[in-house]
Amino acid sequence: MKVIVGLRNPERRYDGTRHNVGGEVVEAVAERWGFRLRRGPRRVAASVAQGSIGGVDVILALPRVAMNVSGPPVASILRYYGASTDDLLVTHDDIDLPFGRLRLHYGRGSGGHNGVRSIVATIGSRDFYRLKIGIGRPPGRMDPAAFVLQRFGKDERPEIDRLISDAADVIEQYLVDPESAVQAAGGRRPQDPR
Repeated sequence: MKVIVGLRNPERRYDGTRHNVGGEVVEAVAERWGFRLRRGPRRVAASVAQGSIGGVDVILALPRVAMNVSGPPVASILRYYGASTDDLLVTHDDIDLPFGRLRLHYGRGSGGHNGVRSIVATIGSRDFYRLKIGIGRPPGRMDPAAFVLQRFGKDERPEIDRLISDAADVIEQYLVDPESAVQAAGGRRPQDPR
């Protein structure tokens, strides 16, 4: 079984923001495969969907807590479903990755992402996959915290929608062959770079 968690802030006011793109990827996978994300079991503070993709049992999850405290819900998902950290893939935004790029890594640090930092601290391991979605750096001297909470611009949205679809493709490939998925993610180039 594989557990795929999309990091996001659950309040509606954050819908469409740069910080929530990891959650949008999991929603795209759910939609593509006809999964319905529903409130998880009582001990799991996440919306979850369970099914099979390409013959692999999969749990899709969106924590229902602020992104910076994603660790406890992720730990509860792993416990509840009897999955190990090796079975975990977390999708999230990455400010240090150029806009429109993807990276799939295993066993790396948080890269300064507070949601990932919370997961590492709570589960006590960095031994899981991370699919990083490049949102680029803020312009000029803009505060990075303010930047990630902005919505994508109208000129950026078409590229982000393609990026989300490509990220869903990478997740499907990861389920079959993680190493080739790492290469596929690394080869993704934006069609309309900023």
